[in-house]
This record gives sequence, structure tokens and C-alpha cells, in this order.
Amino acid sequence: MNRWGAMPPNPPGVHPTAIVAPNVHLGEESVVGEYVVLGRAPRGKREGELPLFIGPGAVIRPFTTIYAGARIGARLQTGQGASIREDNQLGDDVSVGTHASLEFGNRVGSRVRIHTGCFLELTYIEDDVFLGPHVVFTDDPHPQCPAYLDCVKGGVVRRRARIGANSTILPGVEIGEDALVGAGSVVRQRVPARTVWAGNPAVRPSRPHVLRRHLPARVLMARGPARAREGGNVITFEEGAVST
Repeated sequence: MNRWGAMPPNPPGVHPTAIVAPNVHLGEESVVGEYVVLGRAPRGKREGELPLFIGPGAVIRPFTTIYAGARIGARLQTGQGASIREDNQLGDDVSVGTHASLEFGNRVGSRVRIHTGCFLELTYIEDDVFLGPHVVFTDDPHPQCPAYLDCVKGGVVRRRARIGANSTILPGVEIGEDALVGAGSVVRQRVPARTVWAGNPAVRPSRPHVLRRHLPARVLMARGPARAREGGNVITFEEGAVST
């Protein structure tokens, strides 16, 4: 067994109903549930032609499918029926929720939470990002255009950003660091760092509020409007925050 844990004939922790293709490298102490498919060949490739790397400590729940050609770090967690296609790269401690779909070409950092029913394609996500249930990233600005490959572009989410449930991010939109997108939003333009946007189309609310309920627990609020203290650094939030 190499450091990635190349699969022995009857690997421990893998349910007997799971299908494991050749050239799958599963880390130690991983658990693979019922009817999981690991290493499915993408269209145009032979079974076993592309490797699949999954780091140690993974928990892959029933009916999940992970294609060959993906590389995933340590302690992956999937919900039931999750789908991770080829050419995906995921960091450590990533959670992919029930029936979430990661189409090809995503780059996902570490400690990212992708909730139930999310859809990502060609999306770049930095560390510590939170995606609520059914967040959708689109990448095709001109559906059914014959020049699809010339204009396709995925979204970008900078570190520690949070996107609320049922939000839609249009092609090529960037969500800035520490930003918050309210539930049900349709985001059509760049969201600057440390701002809050909401609505359809998403806008910055005109009245500023203190972000007490939207900051991570590790962030302590400082006195004064729209300011927070994280460690020894004071973060100033721009106008447009909303309270709940």
C-alpha cells in the first residue's frame, strides 16, 4: 500500500456492494458505503486509464459516484448520492452534501462545506467557504451557443465567503473574501470583499448594519458600526451589511 492507499483486492471499510475500478487509490481508515462507485471512467476513457486519488479518513456514503481523474485530499465526507466528476481537485476536510453535483473542472480548497443539492462546474473555491443547500454556479453565458468553449467561465469564491441557500451565481462572477450572499439571491456582478448582498438581482442594501449574526464564531465584534476584530486585526466592513 502506498501513501494514498492503493486498493487491495478486498479493502477493509469498503462495503461489498461498492464498485471500485482499477487505478483507485483510497487512503487508510476510509469508509465506503453501499452501492458507491469509485473510479468510473469519463466518456472517451477506458476503465483504469485515469487514476482516482482519495486521501485518508474519507467517509463516502451510499450511492455516491466519484469519477476517475479526480484528486481529493484527506477526510472527505459525502452525503448520499453525491456526484464528483473527473478533473476535480478538492483539498482536505471537504464536505459534499447529499445529491450535490460537482461537474468537471472545479478547484476546491480545504475546509469547504458544500451542502445538499449544490451544483458546481469550472468553479474556483478557496479555503473555509460555506455553500448553503442548492447553491448553483452557472458557467454558460450563452446557452447552446456553438462557441461555448470560447466564452464559458465559472465562478470564483474567495476564502471564508458564505453563500445562502438557493442562491444562483451567474457565469464568471467573483464572490469576495469574507463576503455574505443572502439566501435566494441571484448574483450577476462581482461581490466585493467583506460586504453583504441579497435579492434578485442581488444588491447591497442601502442601510448599513453591524454583522453580528453573520460573522464566524471566532470573530469578535468591536465597538462601532461595521467593524470586527479577528485576532489582533481589525476588519472594517463596507456599507451594505444586513442583520437578521
